[in-house]
Amino acid sequence: MSTPANAPAVATSPSKGLEGVIAANTRLSDVRGDVGQLIYCGYDINELAGRVTYEEVVHLLHHNHLPNARELADMKATLVGFRDLPKGVIDIVTKLPKDCPPMHALRTGVSALGCYDTTADDDTMDAQRRKALRLIAQIPVIMAYFHRSRQGLSLVAPDPHLGEAANFLWMVDGVRPSAEKESTMDMCYVLHADHGMNASTFSARVTIATLSDMYSAITTAIGTLKGPLHGGANEGVIKMLKEIGSLDKVDGFVHECLAQKRKIMGIGHRVYKVLDPRAPHLKRMAQLLSSKLGEPKWIQMSERIAELMLKEKGLHANVDFYSATVYYSLGIPTDLFTPIFAIARTSGWTAHVLEQLADNRLIRPQSVYTGQVGLKVVPIGQRG
Repeated sequence: MSTPANAPAVATSPSKGLEGVIAANTRLSDVRGDVGQLIYCGYDINELAGRVTYEEVVHLLHHNHLPNARELADMKATLVGFRDLPKGVIDIVTKLPKDCPPMHALRTGVSALGCYDTTADDDTMDAQRRKALRLIAQIPVIMAYFHRSRQGLSLVAPDPHLGEAANFLWMVDGVRPSAEKESTMDMCYVLHADHGMNASTFSARVTIATLSDMYSAITTAIGTLKGPLHGGANEGVIKMLKEIGSLDKVDGFVHECLAQKRKIMGIGHRVYKVLDPRAPHLKRMAQLLSSKLGEPKWIQMSERIAELMLKEKGLHANVDFYSATVYYSLGIPTDLFTPIFAIARTSGWTAHVLEQLADNRLIRPQSVYTGQVGLKVVPIGQRG
């Protein structure tokens, strides 16, 4: 293979998966993988988890400070006021095939929202901020309506007296959640709200950097999160535990996977080289829920897998590993695990979109061409 004389020089070889490449400055969150630390706007996740609500984290990400009582009340009222979906969007998500994967439904519903919002292409920052909060409020409603519809159940209207976590559970189950169930889901939302320049966040920033619209950016992020190497990993954890079946079969399963070089879902992380700081919070919740529900085998199996993988490979469990057990213990269908991740992460996605717009430059990396050059067209009759 020859290289043309005028080919641009390549300063460095590409980093596979963009590993180590810095794509943006951000004030929103920092993942310090070498020490196992996650920071939201200056606050360590261990400082926030269990001490603030999801609505407070939304305010923190969007305004760079935790709200006072009045600001929190305003945030809650704004989100409640934005929950109602356009009838056309309700019709779309409730008429989807019952076997449609929920992440497909969510991606379709968010895209449809943009068709019914007359301000979808309004690029003023005030309009962008309103659209961001509207999406945070409406994405859980889309998911709840789709889930109820596919079961042949009547839709449950949002309850203006409930916070974001409790309202989603209410709309899915049709039963007001207990305080414990609400607090568990709320903490899951807090832990999943943002996570540095992860794949879905990066894709949202790439989309909005073209000066597309908020709905397109979040639709892009949802499509990216859907993959099993990103948000879809938590569904894989429960499928794995069900495949194993019981605690006494864990060791054999793990050793067989290691021998065959099969991936153990929920173990290891692209950035964290030590323990994921979110994992211990979810592990404690999983232990508590398992003890109360009288079905401890899921957490027992999980703990044994984590123990073996740390011993054999030096790899720690990540946030997906224990969130799967938490959601399953709460009675949430497995295929709603990733949509719940999306619901929580919408706060971070929209904050990143707003941050990108505030100091925008088109994201346009280069590539290293590895194909042939200098080929000549052969008449079609002479081609092999």
